[in-house]
Amino acid sequence: MSFFNRRVVLHDVRERLHGIDADIVFLQEVQGQHLRRSWRHGNWPEEPQHEFLADGRWLDMAYGRNAVYEHGHHGNAILSRYPILKSENVDISSHAYESRGMLHCELEVPGLDQPLHAICLHLALNEGGRRKQMRQVAERIRAMVPEGAGLILAGDFNDWRRRSCGFMEQELGLREVFDLAYGQPARSFPAALPMLSLDRIYVRGFGVASADVLHGQYWRRLSDHAALTAQLHIL
Repeated sequence: MSFFNRRVVLHDVRERLHGIDADIVFLQEVQGQHLRRSWRHGNWPEEPQHEFLADGRWLDMAYGRNAVYEHGHHGNAILSRYPILKSENVDISSHAYESRGMLHCELEVPGLDQPLHAICLHLALNEGGRRKQMRQVAERIRAMVPEGAGLILAGDFNDWRRRSCGFMEQELGLREVFDLAYGQPARSFPAALPMLSLDRIYVRGFGVASADVLHGQYWRRLSDHAALTAQLHIL
């Protein structure tokens, strides 16, 4: 929805995502269902939002339902051009009033001798919750991701103090793509004039060819967060 929920912008979001033409897309706050808005808006898609956004461009997708309410539910999603071999959504909510999840997928990617692990996150608004959740993420990666496997961890970290970068590098050997390319994480919020670094793309087993923040005239109408993109190459 647009600011103040005045109109549906999902069709514009789909057009912009298709224009990026990414191999893998990490999405947060995707609505699997919202009956009230489907009644009110004639152009509300019948299918879940992640399926509507994929629209044949990404043949494989995974959705992790996190928040459930009277008229529907929302969560994280991953769209992929590569086959998704398996997926699991892990509840990492730090308290009962803020539902958060970690969507973990394994992808079959040409050029890799073992599956690529892709994890989509949306962390808590409070710092104590984020610390707890980052420890949960670290435990999950140590238990489920082989050391030699490629790994991409992306999403909304709500980490305006930039505490996650040191933790991810020291604990897991992950590097943030904008930190690698430019020496610091990207500013992504608010989209109209990005001031805070809330969103991240961490990688292991990849180099960074380019990294960009999409916050121009058209993008800022679609979300309060600017979209991040990165072109990676296998090390």
